[in-house]
Amino acid sequence: MPARGSCPYPAGPAGTAGSAEPTGLLRSVDRAVRVLDHVADAPGPLAAKDIARDLDLTLPTTYHLLTTLVRAGYLVHLTAAHAYALGHRLDDLARALRRQLAVPAEVERIAAICHEEARAAAYYTALRDGEMVVAYVADCPDHPRMRLLDVGFHHAPHATAFGKLMLAALDPAARDELLARTGTRAVTPWTVTDPHALRRQLDQVRATGLAIETDEVQSELGGMAAPVTDATGRLVGAVAVSMPTGQLLRRRREVERAVRTAAVRASRAACAAAVRAGAA
Repeated sequence: MPARGSCPYPAGPAGTAGSAEPTGLLRSVDRAVRVLDHVADAPGPLAAKDIARDLDLTLPTTYHLLTTLVRAGYLVHLTAAHAYALGHRLDDLARALRRQLAVPAEVERIAAICHEEARAAAYYTALRDGEMVVAYVADCPDHPRMRLLDVGFHHAPHATAFGKLMLAALDPAARDELLARTGTRAVTPWTVTDPHALRRQLDQVRATGLAIETDEVQSELGGMAAPVTDATGRLVGAVAVSMPTGQLLRRRREVERAVRTAAVRASRAACAAAVRAGAA
């Protein structure tokens, strides 16, 4: 298990040292992103020679990339430590992402009602460029969110309830391609990583229109999610909750009713928003 507060998920498909570079990419930009991802994934500042070694880059190339990223504000050079760390410009990007992910007030209200009725942290996730992204969280000290499920979280779709909804909605070829890209690494000892077991889970999700995970993202916590759809029935997001696993299992019917009701309401809100956008 990763240490508390660390991210157990890989930085992305371009962050693996020695991996083949996909076609259609600007090589210098791809390398700069790999460097940035690598520094972000590290437990502390990294020396240039370590970055070069880990990413199989020459030292001169690494220094050029680091200088560019420092000048842009995405990295900082810690002179005394002779190492590089994340720059403050990334905080600007995080705030901008939150602003772009902002949901309508009606969806916030729906998530807040779900939070109260389910007595659990509630989430609205949006399907965005082929990923389920947490766009809003309603929680409180008595019912806190899962440790890593903050706005912008999009990792490990095989482990999260809302990610399983997305995977279940994909055709097999698209699902397998996505899982090959994101991986199915164990987030906890109980994460379902076996392809056959995961397929059985997704079959169940398709049959019931509901996704449940227990202890797969965080030990002793479980999640439940129901789909949000547009006027054509296409998946556009999900309403989800998380709570202690024992409570989720004991109160399953009550929690399911709250989650399904919120998802229906959010679907109506999504359709209404689409109509307003079309009329504008």
